[in-house]
Amino acid sequence: MSYCTLCNGMAAERHVCRLCMGTMIDQGKVYDFYDDYSPYMEIEWNQLVDGDPQSTQKPECVHLFICVVCGTSHEITIVYAK
Repeated sequence: MSYCTLCNGMAAERHVCRLCMGTMIDQGKVYDFYDDYSPYMEIEWNQLVDGDPQSTQKPECVHLFICVVCGTSHEITIVYAK
């Protein structure tokens, strides 16, 4: 069984902002920001929004990272752990 280590709190990732070199912190799944009810929906349903019918079969989760210095946001794909 595969799972996202960030969603399950088993790992933490920090990335460097491309604009100011500040630290970018994970804000959760990008799908959770689509609308008020999306955090409560199954991930597979939210993945259908991207227009790629194969995205539900891919072992990955897209997270939103925001820079603590300049506020820049960036979507980063996290590959599931096995």
